[in-house]
Amino acid sequence: MPDFYKPGTFAACSLVVLAALSGCDQKSNEATVADTVVTPATATEQSLWPRVQSAVKKDPAIEAKITELLGKLSLEQKVGQLIQPELRLVTPADVTEYSLGSILNGGGSFPGENKHAKVEDWIALADAFYNASMSTEGGRVPVPVMWGTDAVHGHNNIIGATLFPHNIALGATRNPELIKQIGAATAAEIAVTGIDWSFAPTLAVVRDDRWGRTYESYSEDPAVVKSYGGKMVEGLQGVAGADLLSERHVIATAKHFLADGGTEGGQDRGDAKISEEELVKIHNAGYETALAAGAQTVMASFSSWQDVKMHGNKYLLTDQLKNQMGFDGLVVGDWNGHAFVSGCTPVSCPQAINAGLDIFMAPDANWKELYHNTLAQVKSGEISQARLDDAVSRILRVKLRAGLFEKGAPSTRELAGKREVIGSPEHRAVARQAVRESVVLLKNNAQALPAKASSKILVAGDGADNIGKQSGGWSITWQGTGNVNADFPGGTSIYQGIADAAKAAGGSAVLSVDGSYSEKPDVAFVVFGEDPYAEMQGDVGALIYKNEASLALLKKLKADGIKVVSLFITGRPLWANNFINASDAFAVVWLPGSEGVGIADVVLTKADGSINFDVKGKLPFSWPASPAQSPLNVGDADYKPQFAYDFGLTYSDKIETGLLDETAAQVVAANAPDTASIFNQRVMNPWTLVLLDHMNNMLPVTTSRGELGAVVVSSEDKQVQEDSRRLQFNGTAKATVSLGSTTRTDFSAYAQSKGALVFDVKVNAKPGTAVNLGMYCGSDCVGEIPVTEQLNAAAVGEWTSVSIALECFAKKRVKMDMVLAPFMLSTAGTLDVSIYNVRIEKNATAPACAE
Repeated sequence: MPDFYKPGTFAACSLVVLAALSGCDQKSNEATVADTVVTPATATEQSLWPRVQSAVKKDPAIEAKITELLGKLSLEQKVGQLIQPELRLVTPADVTEYSLGSILNGGGSFPGENKHAKVEDWIALADAFYNASMSTEGGRVPVPVMWGTDAVHGHNNIIGATLFPHNIALGATRNPELIKQIGAATAAEIAVTGIDWSFAPTLAVVRDDRWGRTYESYSEDPAVVKSYGGKMVEGLQGVAGADLLSERHVIATAKHFLADGGTEGGQDRGDAKISEEELVKIHNAGYETALAAGAQTVMASFSSWQDVKMHGNKYLLTDQLKNQMGFDGLVVGDWNGHAFVSGCTPVSCPQAINAGLDIFMAPDANWKELYHNTLAQVKSGEISQARLDDAVSRILRVKLRAGLFEKGAPSTRELAGKREVIGSPEHRAVARQAVRESVVLLKNNAQALPAKASSKILVAGDGADNIGKQSGGWSITWQGTGNVNADFPGGTSIYQGIADAAKAAGGSAVLSVDGSYSEKPDVAFVVFGEDPYAEMQGDVGALIYKNEASLALLKKLKADGIKVVSLFITGRPLWANNFINASDAFAVVWLPGSEGVGIADVVLTKADGSINFDVKGKLPFSWPASPAQSPLNVGDADYKPQFAYDFGLTYSDKIETGLLDETAAQVVAANAPDTASIFNQRVMNPWTLVLLDHMNNMLPVTTSRGELGAVVVSSEDKQVQEDSRRLQFNGTAKATVSLGSTTRTDFSAYAQSKGALVFDVKVNAKPGTAVNLGMYCGSDCVGEIPVTEQLNAAAVGEWTSVSIALECFAKKRVKMDMVLAPFMLSTAGTLDVSIYNVRIEKNATAPACAE
């Protein structure tokens, strides 16, 4: 979370179509984590789900206070506790007027929208929100507001913060105690800015590495995630019975419940079509320890389980999480995640609250409309008073346990405003340790590593001196883009770490991004790999790394007789056999964050030539033997990876890696037929015809007629019986007709061959308003092209052809190698058209793309 687009728009609607296709003193009554027990249900209960005993026990004094407050709060104040607006669209005055229970800042959101906002700016705004929430104006009962932030690898929205390696790298360390230290350091830096709540840890067990959030997962192995979940919660929140939620700690969030890493095809916000046994055994593993450690909040996932959106899944949110596993904290939604529940919109979703959601994350400007609708739904009984009181009780319980009623204004707390804590030497030392322990060595022929620090070193590649690239997504900005090294004061690039170590040992290091040199080096470190991305924007259709410039650089340096060491920056395993073959040594450095110096600790010797730190990292994910080998997980029946899960060389290993097979990457565009049929007299595999209304309701049409909301589709005869479809929009609301699939299709060969989306159309009645034709590959991966003019220009009752160049969709951010819906026709007005022979064609004639 979050994702910056507007649910209810084309992107949000498309997603649903495709988803359809497929505190107080508690020491006296708290146990330590060592005393917590996670036990399976008894045979008589017939439950696959465990019972979890939290280290944080209910305190009678807190429960009495909750009861007292519930008796005083007005209905309006209670509903206000359920609404969480975003920083950019809420004011302190709003907090008072609506009795808002919490606010958030998403990735790339800052006070005053100033990326370089100072610690004092954060504290001042935190104070303003807090003071507004404690107002007694109009007889209002003061309840302190909570501020939540996406601190997923350190306090990553703050300039100068320590940015730890992303979770995938931490999974390579196999060091749970280090995870706890990272959590504690992150909590302290968050506390400096007056924020109460971190939306971490992510406990996804990723099973298909094509997912754009793979790097937010510790491992494909649920045992690793399980060993980390509780430790990160302890680091962030403190330990029950000791320093739980002290002023040096913050509220943790176990996310995203549940199976966000198990979606079919690795699709962001997709559907986990798995058994309940797999859901519990694999994807619940991290939650067991996180809840046992006392995690106070859980975030619902955008994704679905067996076609039911998690934000509306009462069976999982209430029956299993709250009742069976005993979770007594609060469930918060993800960025407008409620809007995707069937029958819901961004401004109305009683279904989510009734399912067990306690807080709407409502980041759009229309959050006030959501507040008023929710209030009306409580008054009408659509949301019961009991469910409202339960939600508010859970919110109050978390606030009371966190001591927010006693801690006072953020500026008065222990670490408030202490800028020296942000990026402190102690925190950077923890991050540096994590970096060096996370490096995984896949190849080390002729003992190329560790390289002598006293030698002549060339450091090349676009990632060599690029802290933004090595930090990845969720680094100051949401996508991690638009940053320069100056945005990471106190941090070190990989080059700088190598250069400093070489200088100290009497050697030298020269930076040359393109690999040119005047004096031949003894060794060349080439730093390259994935550019930053976050969430859906990182989804890929195949696990392959392509970069001709980097590959050519490796080959040139090797041809020059230079020892070549590749340092590969990546957020997931990727087929890169050609790059590995062109290297003497190949080390995966993942996304190390701000402390690039940790790489030098491992890859260079001490001044005397002895090993400084041995390489320790082990693969947390299986490494593919071909670009199409996903899903790929240890334990699979036909498990044949290039490098197995848990692989990782050490310097004591004397393994020589032979040439790896490079043929798997050879995809010839000519092998694709000239035409890919989507609808030709019938819907072609793997596509399905689906209707979507403005309320996220959907209807797959598998017979000759279907009707949903403002659109009717029916079979029609063009040349033979029922070989076309008539689409009639009545204009009462927005509606969409889609041809989509839950599996991705690679149309890149067509895009490379001047391809176009082509369909035959007969206009029966001209459009009453704008009509758009879209192509979709996931949330924030959608392109809409206006086709109103073409339809208006067509003669009524006569068949004609419409062509849209694939290039036009690509310019709208559609990824042609991972298309989920190649045809989506939508309008909010009246329209009556018939369609026939929808296809993707190579070398098609199509109008130029509009600027």
